[in-house]
Amino acid sequence: MSKLRFKAVTESMNRWPVQVEESGRRSEMFGRNVFNEEQMLQHFTKDALESVKGAIFSGSKIDRKIADQVAEAMKGWAISMGATHYTHWFQPLTGATAEKHDAFFDLLSDGRALEKFGGGQLVQQEPDASSFPSGGIRNTFEARGYTAWDPSSPAFVYGTTLCIPTIFVSYTGEALDNKAPLLRALHAVDDAATAVAKYFDKTVSKVNATLGWEQEYFLIDKALAHSRPDIVLTGRTLVGNPAAKGQQLDDHYFGVIPNRALSFMMDLEKECTKLGIPVKTRHNEVAPNQFELAPVFEEANLAVDHNLLLMDVMDKIADRHNFKVLFHEKPFEGINGSGKHNNWSLATNTGVNLLSPGSTPMKNLQFLTFFVNTIKAVDTYEELLRSSIASASNDHRLGANEAPPPVMSIFVGEQLSNVLDELEGVSKGKLSPEEKTELKLNVVGKIPEILLDNTDRNRTSPFAFTGNKFEIRGVGSKTNCAKPMTVLNTIVAKQLKDFKKEVDVLVNKKNLKKDEAVFNVLREYIKTSKRIRFDGDGYSIDWEKESKKRKLSNNKNTPEALQVMTSKESLELFKVMNVLSEVELRARQEVELEAYILHIQIEGRVMNELVYNHVLPSCLEYQNKLTENITGLKSIYGTGHEKMTAAQSAILQEIILHINGLKKECDAMTDARKKANTIDGTHKKAMTYCNNVKPFFQKIRYHSDRLERIMDDRLWPLTKYQELLFIK
Repeated sequence: MSKLRFKAVTESMNRWPVQVEESGRRSEMFGRNVFNEEQMLQHFTKDALESVKGAIFSGSKIDRKIADQVAEAMKGWAISMGATHYTHWFQPLTGATAEKHDAFFDLLSDGRALEKFGGGQLVQQEPDASSFPSGGIRNTFEARGYTAWDPSSPAFVYGTTLCIPTIFVSYTGEALDNKAPLLRALHAVDDAATAVAKYFDKTVSKVNATLGWEQEYFLIDKALAHSRPDIVLTGRTLVGNPAAKGQQLDDHYFGVIPNRALSFMMDLEKECTKLGIPVKTRHNEVAPNQFELAPVFEEANLAVDHNLLLMDVMDKIADRHNFKVLFHEKPFEGINGSGKHNNWSLATNTGVNLLSPGSTPMKNLQFLTFFVNTIKAVDTYEELLRSSIASASNDHRLGANEAPPPVMSIFVGEQLSNVLDELEGVSKGKLSPEEKTELKLNVVGKIPEILLDNTDRNRTSPFAFTGNKFEIRGVGSKTNCAKPMTVLNTIVAKQLKDFKKEVDVLVNKKNLKKDEAVFNVLREYIKTSKRIRFDGDGYSIDWEKESKKRKLSNNKNTPEALQVMTSKESLELFKVMNVLSEVELRARQEVELEAYILHIQIEGRVMNELVYNHVLPSCLEYQNKLTENITGLKSIYGTGHEKMTAAQSAILQEIILHINGLKKECDAMTDARKKANTIDGTHKKAMTYCNNVKPFFQKIRYHSDRLERIMDDRLWPLTKYQELLFIK
């Protein structure tokens, strides 16, 4: 074992779990560091409280005088919590969060100091926009951008800083972040869903999209992670021979949580609870050293903020426990990667989940309305939804017999499929009283009983109905949930608007009863969206062939998947729904393509350094030792005794073969990368990186991994999988 590896492994073996005392009830600790409604009641005047609530629930503007009152109250509370600074916490198009800290500090004209934080600092700030990705919206010399307070997501104290969730826009008003489009999409689905929900309950005045994410991640020892340049720089292992034992025994899944990991989780949950992140579930995942965390469902905007905050908290807590968290979708070859399942539904202000069946046929008709419209929306815009989960890192995972395939389909289960088939057979036009009774009692009325026993799940389905919600299973572990949530809520909003128009036409011009009109429109949707429904094995070759017959898209890589973002249909959709302008949409496509290019480019450079600075020198040293051994044996036994050196010669030949292969493929990859860099046009350049550069990675890995298998362990320079994945 090399000296670097030995030092890293021995440091790791000497780790002891950081003991965490779980004192007190979590319910009493929940939201302690959050400026939530309870804190508002204590610190706000009546006018300030009503104004902020109006901004949260109806989007009304907050008067500047009221903003000053809010800021003063927020400052007082934050300082009492130990805060010394404040920041506008926002989500630029990097996929992560950003913040600039300012102190609650200012000087008066006479030189005296005071703590200061006014409405102006709360409502709006001006961070430098020039160095964030903008897709051409802002030039480097055009630095101005604005962050604006999002009162629907509560401020919180993190460390010694008051964090204020905000949107981020350019000087000319275009969204430069992921939050602003999400808020627009949530507003659109609220309007559209509320209008349809009123068919069934006139008291509904608001519909919230809800989100429950499931965060998968790997924990590896910090010392071991720092011994691997590829993990440090790319978040994954670019080379590495799989350990003899991986996940094949299924002994890690839901197994006893290792002590060090459990201590980390306890500390993490304590911090999350104080920050108002309602974490609930923890368990071992399939791969060794892989785990999952899941919260209680929340309103989608708040859930997105909480997931981004969680990943930052995880990094900090992991460091405290001498761990490194890996959020890369495929950090290790040969074992499962990590996803972030997004469980989505719609809930009314009256407390009803619109994707949950009820106790009466009318409530079940409401369920079917939102259920079928969601299916129809995904069928119409399946390619766009696929684009929302595309990334260089997620390409390694999608369709790898561990995650959903790149073909978008919907699983609803056999029994619900039968219900839809029965509804499809309903006669068109007016229904007789007998037909209405039979339909409501014998088909619609049975839905609760059907769902009671319909608990099976299809893990290969990209978009699965799981009882009272839909689950997008293809979201990557490090993806900002705002991206797929923006697309999903936009397409469902558009579909519900179209549905209401069609129903109203049948009621007002064809003189159909409301329930008859609803049944007629749903019947057509069931027919026209049938191609997207698939309950079988999404990994099978047969499904890939069948999906092609059904004319479903199969975009297997990110550059292909992103093309649809600027199609005529996509541009029209986002424009009509007031979610993204053409400029904003094209900018996002440009940013995503550029990110793809840079990720592959960085990985290519790191791969080259690994080979030339680590792998080849060690292999050449071992080659020299073998050569000296063979020469020594020949000097003793003479040239007529080749059998005495046959084994050594065979190993030497294999070493030489793979050394030559490594150099050849690395040099070819470097040449391909240089050629790709000369190409104009972001999409063409991304496709070139995808087709001409990326394929070399697997070839280089093959030679490196073969060398790792036969090299002297004492000389191999990189920490191995068995050391990375099985440290307790």
